[in-house]
Amino acid sequence: QVQLVESGGGLVQPGGSLRLSCVASGVIFSNNHMRWYRQAPEKQRALVASITRGGTVNYEDSVKGRFTISRDNAKNTVYLQMNSLKPEDTAVYYCNALSMSGTYWGQGTQVTVSS
Repeated sequence: QVQLVESGGGLVQPGGSLRLSCVASGVIFSNNHMRWYRQAPEKQRALVASITRGGTVNYEDSVKGRFTISRDNAKNTVYLQMNSLKPEDTAVYYCNALSMSGTYWGQGTQVTVSS
């Protein structure tokens, strides 16, 4: 049974930082491409950042230079370091794993950027 568990969300002031973590179980983590998505109220879920099993990263334009995705295969964990946060970054952030056996989602973690 595949499980993805996110953590690290919360309330932060504009300009602040948060680091999200996503721990995977039930999969061979190193074989998976990992992604972070976010969904703001009344908006569709959108891709924020991705990292391939080989370590190639990509970012949505609005987060380039502010967010960093990384992975630790020994810990079955993918991270999203978010700096210089803006109110428009407020959303539920979801971890996603893309493997040969399918696509899996975490339950999401809320990030709220507000003064």
